[in-house]
Amino acid sequence: MITDLKNIRGRFKLNGANIWACSFALLLGSAIAQAEKPNIVFIIADDLGWADVGYSGAEFYETPNIDALRKSGMEFSMAYPGAANCLPSRSCIMSGMYTPRTKMWQPGKVSKGNSALMRLLVPNESNKKGDGKIRSTTHLDPSVVSLAEMLKQVDYKSLHLGKWHLGKDGQGFDQNNTDGRGAGLEMDNRLYGDENVAEWITDAAVDYIAENKDEPFFLYLCHWDVHVPLNARERVVEKYRRKRDSKTWSRDWDPVYAAMVEAVDVSVGRVWQALKDNGIAENTLLIFTSDNGGLGNATSNAPLKGSKGGFYEGGIRVPLVMSWPGTIQPGSVCDTPVTGVDYMPTFAELSGAPLPDAASQPQDGVSLVPLMLGMSIPERPIFWHYPMYLNGSVAVKPIYGTDKMVWRATPCSIVRKGDWKLMEFFETGTTELYNIKEDIGETNDLSDQYPERGAELLKALKEWQVATGADIPSTLSPEFDPAFQTRSKKLK
Repeated sequence: MITDLKNIRGRFKLNGANIWACSFALLLGSAIAQAEKPNIVFIIADDLGWADVGYSGAEFYETPNIDALRKSGMEFSMAYPGAANCLPSRSCIMSGMYTPRTKMWQPGKVSKGNSALMRLLVPNESNKKGDGKIRSTTHLDPSVVSLAEMLKQVDYKSLHLGKWHLGKDGQGFDQNNTDGRGAGLEMDNRLYGDENVAEWITDAAVDYIAENKDEPFFLYLCHWDVHVPLNARERVVEKYRRKRDSKTWSRDWDPVYAAMVEAVDVSVGRVWQALKDNGIAENTLLIFTSDNGGLGNATSNAPLKGSKGGFYEGGIRVPLVMSWPGTIQPGSVCDTPVTGVDYMPTFAELSGAPLPDAASQPQDGVSLVPLMLGMSIPERPIFWHYPMYLNGSVAVKPIYGTDKMVWRATPCSIVRKGDWKLMEFFETGTTELYNIKEDIGETNDLSDQYPERGAELLKALKEWQVATGADIPSTLSPEFDPAFQTRSKKLK
């Protein structure tokens, strides 16, 4: 299979990119049908920001293994999850569907923050159903065909290790092991801040690779790090304390967070080495990414705006590296925007597995195989939707009618197409327009300068909302207190 893919890539380089896209698909399908199926190892860090890895310019954290993996394969410089926090992001990966189809918005099911400060009626702590206006769940429906179930159709074995966050159903994995030592899904959400769990799940991954090297497998390795509470092995923390104290830095970096980043990086290196030691690196697609952007009070997402939970770039841009020796060109960079719903069609194309029935489980993404082979795909829009409120210490949105910054996110929809990104905010009925290529920090709203571009993107966004059944809050909340700004206790 590797040789066939290399030949296909070379053929298309000679003839020009994407002129014969249909012929490429036929050739690739034939190669997959006749060749050995690739193993797929998918490593996800929890809350690791785009700016937290060395190859993106991290000045304090150390990620030599992730950086080496990037040199061995392809960096996706415009990589996004399907959501800005962990639960909905993982639902997009596992189902291939955008969040309006799964109704998974928030780990706690409801908005976070003082409901008196929420202008629109949404599920919140005092009104968990949101008066029936917005549907919300914390579980992926067991009827959904998962990545593991799709790959099982073509004889893949599968193992999920670490964080799950998709409910009590294991979604067809042969094993679900949340701590690397045999704990089932009942331990999900109970291993945050464990200084040993990164090593435990990596030990289990290394053993699994050795035991299954002779047949195709899907290894889904989900780290608990670097999610709060921050905790790491003292000897590694001390290393970063000394580093912090050795010079003046751009900010007061947290040695504990740095040690947690290192735990993830060491894991990546060990898994990669296990593939090499077992002689299967050249028949394995190794992916490393994060589920969302960095938490604003734990790390810095600069030069990106915002943080985990919000939909400026700091909340949704993530590191993404894919390595596959002999197939993906070492040191290559892909600047095409990609998103979390793309993994299912990508894995289907690589394995030859049939996609789920489109009538019951529409696939919102596209296969990234052409990009992996150095070609292009047609420009398409990618989307996000969040009908909730989320407070936080690093706020980017004010309480309605004031300049008091409280929210990481307010109810919104977002579309990105090419270099352009449009954000629609339901509280205010306003939009913001950015050219991400020229303005990575989203400092310059271009809505007034490019009204036609904004109208085009808004039209696409509205059509997508209808097509996916996106729940849009429009009812004013009876709890919203227009006089709260005179009562400071309401701002707590």
